[in-house]
Amino acid sequence: MSEPVLRVENLRKSFGGLVAVDGASFEIEEGSIVGLIGPNGAGKSTTFNLITGFYEADGGTVEFRGEDIVDNSPEERAQRGMVRTFQITRELTGMKVAQNMRLGGQDHDGEKVVHALAGTAADREREIGSKAKTVLKQLELWELRDEYAGNLSGGQRKLLELGRALMANPDVLLLDEPMAGVNPSLTDEIIEMIDELCEQGITFLIVEHDVDMIMDISDKVIGMHQGQVLVSGPPSWVQKDEDLLEAYFGGEV
Repeated sequence: MSEPVLRVENLRKSFGGLVAVDGASFEIEEGSIVGLIGPNGAGKSTTFNLITGFYEADGGTVEFRGEDIVDNSPEERAQRGMVRTFQITRELTGMKVAQNMRLGGQDHDGEKVVHALAGTAADREREIGSKAKTVLKQLELWELRDEYAGNLSGGQRKLLELGRALMANPDVLLLDEPMAGVNPSLTDEIIEMIDELCEQGITFLIVEHDVDMIMDISDKVIGMHQGQVLVSGPPSWVQKDEDLLEAYFGGEV
């Protein structure tokens, strides 16, 4: 494995008297697929939100390519190359699929000003349109490009959410429950997409309740319980860890 692209060290977060994340530490190697699992209340979602900047950490560090980004906003982290999806998809239902996809590639305000002053706005729009077409075809959504996003199935919305994230050119892509509400055939498609994108150089951190899927797809699995990391390692090793089996699987796989 290569050097860690993401390092979480002693991450902590409390909500009032509830300790949600209690000193979580782990590393994610570049070019890998990492699964984050644990029972309800284990701290997975809070950890995910801390890494992506949607929650402010009480303590600890989040390092991306060796730089502490714990004080960066979600937008700043995305601009660095760390992009996330959401368990509940956030597409604009009153807009068409292609329009939703193009929005994922829009520059932030500062870049728009630069393009306008340089007279390259039209070039940028063509570039976004070309990339959107490529991503839509890659995710097999091209035939639905003129369909309103609100008419898509749950699985198709997940693909659209993934596509919008890809439009931001991520180095690390964090997926929040990508298989929730997705039928088995589309689940297989999404898994294939993740494998292909990883081969193309994107690193993945996936929070998912489908443990069998996580064990099959991941290079490494991180198991959490009560806000702490119980175990981190290859799936074949993690699924035999007695503490995780007791906490998550009720003592058996």
